[in-house]
Amino acid sequence: MRSVFFVLVGLAILAAPGSLNAAGEATAKPPNIVLVMADDLGWGDVGFNGNQVIRTPNLDALAAAGLKFNRFYAAAPVCSPTRGSALTGRHPFRYGVYSANVGHMKSEELTLAELLKQHGYTTGHFGKWHLGTLTTAIKDANRGRPGDAKHFSPPQANGFDVCFSTESKVPTWDPMRSPRSKPGKNFWSPVEGDENAVDYGTHYWNERGEVVQDNLRGDDSRIVMDRALPFITAAAKADRPFFAVIWFHAPHLPVVAGPQYTALYRTQSEYEQHYYGCITALDAQVGRLREALAKLNVADNTLLCFTSDNGPEGQAGKAPGSAGLFRGRKRDLYEGGVRVPAAIVWPARIKPHATTDVAASTVDYLPTILAALDVKVAAGRPLDGISLLPLFAGEMKVRPQPLGFRSGKQLAWHDGPHKLISTDNGRTFALYNLTNDPAETTDLSHEHSARVAEMQAALTAWVAACERSDQGADYR
Repeated sequence: MRSVFFVLVGLAILAAPGSLNAAGEATAKPPNIVLVMADDLGWGDVGFNGNQVIRTPNLDALAAAGLKFNRFYAAAPVCSPTRGSALTGRHPFRYGVYSANVGHMKSEELTLAELLKQHGYTTGHFGKWHLGTLTTAIKDANRGRPGDAKHFSPPQANGFDVCFSTESKVPTWDPMRSPRSKPGKNFWSPVEGDENAVDYGTHYWNERGEVVQDNLRGDDSRIVMDRALPFITAAAKADRPFFAVIWFHAPHLPVVAGPQYTALYRTQSEYEQHYYGCITALDAQVGRLREALAKLNVADNTLLCFTSDNGPEGQAGKAPGSAGLFRGRKRDLYEGGVRVPAAIVWPARIKPHATTDVAASTVDYLPTILAALDVKVAAGRPLDGISLLPLFAGEMKVRPQPLGFRSGKQLAWHDGPHKLISTDNGRTFALYNLTNDPAETTDLSHEHSARVAEMQAALTAWVAACERSDQGADYR
């Protein structure tokens, strides 16, 4: 039986990059880090994965400039857990973020922002947070309530110096507004005139816990980038390494696109016009980001990651998002729910036009970044991710450690080409060979009972380890 291995990250960092080591030698300049995430963007919603309708020229250029992943996974099939995994390197069942609007980022957790600040980084969060409430003073978004501090855990309490953040979703155009007349929940056209609009009920908050009031009209992805770019520019001009988390709301419902974007898809249905349009609007801001990095002369040493938090919303055939050829969608642990579009650009370390079939995940961000900083760590708490630096160098041909998934009554274990999955809390399992059958059409469990038993035992051990973590064992 294959053993389950965990990478250990320390509570204390022993050496900072970009300074002098113990021998008095200069260490390498630390990379800037930018984590970009779309919301509910399906694997098949981008040109670099074969979509021929939705215009994503900047995302396609990003993928061509670095390493494109054919098998990249969100840690969960819904929003909040995946976001937590990207900041901790840990499966969210280790710290109680089991689903969207459940739990919060605990103070005992170590986030990338907190760790990078120990190395002189300036840190910023821009866009959707969804890892806790942002106020105890007013009603806000899904869970913010006056006097309710149970899940209060804003970005600034988790290592971020600068914030422009919402608790949860907003419309993708005029994010603070919705039509006065009851709109459909999926999409609507931009509201003309204040007399026809009402507050959507969600606010943008800054690092001081203040509601942001200015520059909130028009495309939401542009509004988010308008805050991220000054932060990046100031850090670059000060020659200070920066960590920027840019989590767009698009194309999470309600999708609303401005007329210049819906016009690109005038032959499609109205729902599709808004869905496709807000993705193209997001794409424009990714292009704007890369252009700014180039002008600031920091692009070569910037590790820029792009992905989505889970698969597309809605039923196939009724909703416009595409999971490509994969089975399932958002909320499923089948491939369509967790296999997401992804690429990483880092010109200093990754050659352009690279593609990989090696499985990778949002849990790999933290261990990869720590390895890139060449820090020494003391033994501490278990991570579920691995460093992808060997993959960047062309030295990783297969993933050396399995990937575990848990969501509701669903469990899954990815080990090499095989995937074991249960949708009934472990009572029954199916086995798929994702190399030969990426669409998960043929259950091999009866033909490979020994393999099922081996993977089931490893999955059971991992679930037990996550439950121990969730009970606070890692913090003791």
